[in-house]
Amino acid sequence: MTERIRQIHRDSYESYGMPRVRAELIEQGVCISRQRVARLMRQAGIYGISKRRGFTVTTRRDRHQTPANDLVNRRFHATGPNQLWVADMTYVPTWMGFLYLAVVIDVWSRRVVGWAMGERMTADLVLAALNMALEQRKPKGVIHHSDQGSQYTSLAFGERCRQMQVRPSMGTVGDAYDNAMAESFFASLEGELIERNSFQSKAQARMAVFTWIEGWYNPRRRHSGLGYLSPLNFERSKQALFDVVEDAVVHVQTTPETV
Repeated sequence: MTERIRQIHRDSYESYGMPRVRAELIEQGVCISRQRVARLMRQAGIYGISKRRGFTVTTRRDRHQTPANDLVNRRFHATGPNQLWVADMTYVPTWMGFLYLAVVIDVWSRRVVGWAMGERMTADLVLAALNMALEQRKPKGVIHHSDQGSQYTSLAFGERCRQMQVRPSMGTVGDAYDNAMAESFFASLEGELIERNSFQSKAQARMAVFTWIEGWYNPRRRHSGLGYLSPLNFERSKQALFDVVEDAVVHVQTTPETV
């Protein structure tokens, strides 16, 4: 059992603590208590990582542009997909200089629905992330919440939002809590990937981030806020439930009343 736990821990970028390790074991068909998992991990010297992130300012406000109103007010809650997205940028250090990462996250499932990397923090970078999200999700009236960075207040970004009926929302400058979900995602990225690696080239960093997001975070990484499901599995489970309810409604509508 200790070896199984050790393998789960390795596969999680050595990030999982007891609750996520236990959830993984249960999914594998193992009936095991929280106490036993904690004891075996402690005896083997296996520990999860804590999110500790020193917030680095990547927000550069353009005082000539008017920011959008805050439509969220720190209420990061959605009852279905494509109601509320959060977006932000961070940097990835390499031996050849910084790469910048822009992401768009669906609050409902914590899934990264759009992302882009580039060598400069530009409006084109956040537009690329937004366009990926729009192509994948095809939303109607989604709220897009970000900070007041000049990239998000740019004319090009605002025009794209108007074209696609996206409702921009912006928190205050320099307040991480106004975009807490995006900051939590970056804390996971930093703790699980960036701090544990030294990227010699920007190409190496791009591939590592791609693998972490699309090969680990979206399909496999368990979230306590999702009942210890990954974002992709959470969406699949909810879609299966929606399908069952829809089938039941259709059945009721098409079945003659009986006494």
